[in-house]
Amino acid sequence: MINLISDEDILFKEQVETCEFSVSLFDHSSHLRLAYIYLLQSNNTDDSVILMREALTGLLKHVRIEPSTKYHETLTEAWVLAVHHFLNKTEHSTSANNFIEQHPEMLNSNIMLTHYSAEVLFSEEARQSFVEPNLDPIPRYGG
Repeated sequence: MINLISDEDILFKEQVETCEFSVSLFDHSSHLRLAYIYLLQSNNTDDSVILMREALTGLLKHVRIEPSTKYHETLTEAWVLAVHHFLNKTEHSTSANNFIEQHPEMLNSNIMLTHYSAEVLFSEEARQSFVEPNLDPIPRYGG
């Protein structure tokens, strides 16, 4: 498996980490893109979750949004795990966008509701800390 990070991906990551990327433009696809980059750079889901948390809460703080009102730990970790799952099924990608194009089902943000009931996923507990899926486990691989 050869999955690559493009120069545009590196620029995107740097803009997010330095809060130069507009929060209003940071959508679901941006979450997937950043998870892809962190997973390829760290090759570790735990480290990628930490990097995602730091980047997302940093962006929120930069625009004076209290992270506890917007940031969602379970969704962040679950999407890192999902991207990791799809990476394990990908033979070759040239960039984060190319990877996402190969797996358009990831663009359906409601896919997590196949793993979690709405009651569990949108609970305060799930917002504050990672909660395991209560309907269907997310496939996990080493790392």
